[in-house]
Amino acid sequence: MSSIGTGYDLSASQFSPDGRVFQVEYAQKAVENSGTVIGLRGKDGIVIAVEKLVTSKLYEAGANKRIFNIDHHVGMAVSGLISDARQIAETARSEAASYRGQYGVGIPLKYLNERVSMYMHAYTLYSALRPYGCAVILSAYEAEGPAMYMIDPSGVSYGYYGCAVGKAKQSAKTEIEKLKLSDMTCKDLVKEAARIIYLVHDELKDKQFELEMSWVGAHTNGKHERVPSDVKTEAEAKARQAIDEDSDSDTEDM
Repeated sequence: MSSIGTGYDLSASQFSPDGRVFQVEYAQKAVENSGTVIGLRGKDGIVIAVEKLVTSKLYEAGANKRIFNIDHHVGMAVSGLISDARQIAETARSEAASYRGQYGVGIPLKYLNERVSMYMHAYTLYSALRPYGCAVILSAYEAEGPAMYMIDPSGVSYGYYGCAVGKAKQSAKTEIEKLKLSDMTCKDLVKEAARIIYLVHDELKDKQFELEMSWVGAHTNGKHERVPSDVKTEAEAKARQAIDEDSDSDTEDM
């Protein structure tokens, strides 16, 4: 009974006999059914890339963005239920605005991460609530350098040099581990991020997607911004070219 959640998945505040909280695991499944999101932390900044799946040709391009500005220096990317993610983004903005109003400076990412992760964790504690069905990546460029955190639906968070979440997170992590991130600039990271997203995208199941990208670093004077369209277009073109070359070489080997 406990292995499939029967009888123990009716409340987010109930443990199964083997110590699992099934409502949290269901929330993580919602994240795994969403498009892949990756974050890469280089020597001079951070690049975030999102595979935003497009399920209908009737949708307006650029709608339902999955990258948010939280403060001037903080960006957030989300994977999972976009409606849940907007609530998390609003909470993060409220915390950032409160800190700026009280102390006159932008909130350090460490503190923002703690506050948002505690907020998400609180929704796993009460039977009247349900966990948020999304995971978020927070990025910022501070006096000490770039910083990046990822928060799970359970409220668990870690600092990362490179992270991935979503449908193809394992394949993306494998590709990220091959990179020497500490030696790479943001412009290098943009090309690699685009290549990884195109590489892990499943053409058979999800034919259409939009690539969203943002960066924050020394070259943006510490401001979180969308990657300029010309830079993104060039990175996408190189990513497609690399994928085509790989597929051609695979065909020749056969």
